Amino acid sequence: MPIGVSTGHPNITASTIGARVIDGEGNIDALSNNHVYADENQAAIGDNVRQQGIFDGGVDPDDSIGTLAEFEPIMFAGTANTIDAAIALSSSSDLGNTTLSDGYGTPNSTINSSVRVNEKVKKYGRTTDETKGFVWAFNASVNVGYSKGMALFVNQIIFRGNGTFSAGGDSGSLIVTQKGGSKPVALLFNGSSQCTIGNPIEPVLQRFGVTIDGQ
Repeated sequence: MPIGVSTGHPNITASTIGARVIDGEGNIDALSNNHVYADENQAAIGDNVRQQGIFDGGVDPDDSIGTLAEFEPIMFAGTANTIDAAIALSSSSDLGNTTLSDGYGTPNSTINSSVRVNEKVKKYGRTTDETKGFVWAFNASVNVGYSKGMALFVNQIIFRGNGTFSAGGDSGSLIVTQKGGSKPVALLFNGSSQCTIGNPIEPVLQRFGVTIDGQ
C-alpha cells in the first residue's frame, strides 16, 4: 500500500497513513495519529489496523496491514499534550513509502526541524489528495475536541492553504516542504476549512525511536 491513503483501527471510520518509518531494530511501521490507530487511547496493543478504513470498505482482518505497536496517550482535562500519534507494526511487503502517482512521491528521510512562518508546504491525504499551503504560525496552543472531550495541545504548527489544505479523513497525513526534497515538517491531526494543525515531526519520531523511511 502507498502512504497518504485510507487507513484506521477497526473502530474508527477512515483517516490517513502518514509515512513508513523504521525503528532501531529495522522494524517497519506505519505512522498515523492516536485517534486513527489507537481510537483515542481505547485500543489495545496488537489490534489490527486496516487499509482501507471502514468508511471506505475496509474489512477486518482481511485488509489488515499491521498491528498497533505503540501510541502516545491523549490527556484530557487541561493536561498539555504535544503529539497525537501512533505507530503500527507492518512490513515492506504490505506498506510502501511513496504516495500515489498524483502525489509528491517519497518523503525525505531528513526532517525540516527549523520551521519558518510562510514556509511553503504540501501534504497528501485520504480525502483531499495533494494540497499546498504555508506555515501560518508555530509554538501555538490549541484546544481540540475529541469524542472523549477537549484536549489541550501546545507547541503546535498552524498551516493555511492555497484554498482548502485539509478536510475530515486527512488526519495522519505527513506535511512536507514544497522545496528541498519533501522534508517532513509535521504530522497532521486536526483542522477546519480555515486552518490545519500539525504536531512538529521531530518529537513524534523521537517518541517512538523511529526515522522516516524515505529518499
